[in-house]
Amino acid sequence: MRWLLVAIVVFGNAFGDVLTTMGMKRHGEIEDLRPRHMVGVAFSVARNGHVLAGVASLAVSFFALLALLSITNVSFAIPATALGYLLETVLAKYLLKETVRGRRWAGAILVAVGVLLISLY
Repeated sequence: MRWLLVAIVVFGNAFGDVLTTMGMKRHGEIEDLRPRHMVGVAFSVARNGHVLAGVASLAVSFFALLALLSITNVSFAIPATALGYLLETVLAKYLLKETVRGRRWAGAILVAVGVLLISLY
């Protein structure tokens, strides 16, 4: 059960971040941080399907994390969910068409190796 919850957290968080990024890139850069302008941004973003889907995905991930923390140690749960860094790097490369250079790949792979090490206890 704990690995199922880890998978839900990892995928929910990764897809949530990617969908939110897609939505905000479509929205455009926020340059004016005055409260009145930010209210308009909030209404605009609230109608953005990618952002809404991203927030929903992040909510599922959050509640799965709560469930995971209720059945396992935090010393396992948080490092195990770090697998999301590798998944997010892959999604950024192929869905968002970001340039991902060697150092970033190496960092994401090192995180994945670290997760493997802590899961072998």
